[in-house]
Amino acid sequence: MIPKNYSCVATALLSLFLIHLSCSPPAPQIVASKPDMEAVKREIQAIETAFAAADNARDINALLAFYSDDAVAMGHGEPMAVGKAAIRKRMVEGFAKNVTGSTVEYHVIEVFGDESLITEIGKSKTKDISGAVTSTGKYMALWEKRDGKYLCIRDISNSDTKEN
Repeated sequence: MIPKNYSCVATALLSLFLIHLSCSPPAPQIVASKPDMEAVKREIQAIETAFAAADNARDINALLAFYSDDAVAMGHGEPMAVGKAAIRKRMVEGFAKNVTGSTVEYHVIEVFGDESLITEIGKSKTKDISGAVTSTGKYMALWEKRDGKYLCIRDISNSDTKEN
């Protein structure tokens, strides 16, 4: 048989414990902040503008600096280029085919994702030396932030011109 005062003490302690729980502030909830996608879009556009400048200067080393070592590029009408060596080879071949004096522009339409992995959708425009538009296209790039810098890890593009 349990002594009466033991039951009273146990009941009192349980009551105090329940009161304590009901009066305690709720546990803090961790809420992930959403990235400022307009700021990310501006950052990606700045990268694309610098990429276009390197492209127009035909500076392959500067262009390759935008890609991760494990990047995959998928251009219009050609097989995938896996890794920087394959991407470099494709750039060398592309510059050999293109008319000197043409320029390209990249325009970011949309970005989505989180701050560490961004998908970009954009349009491109190529002009000849006189400034006349010779082609347009669209692209999608996947950017990953590595060591505080966005690097392109996947890139796919194609022309708006129909093939014959």
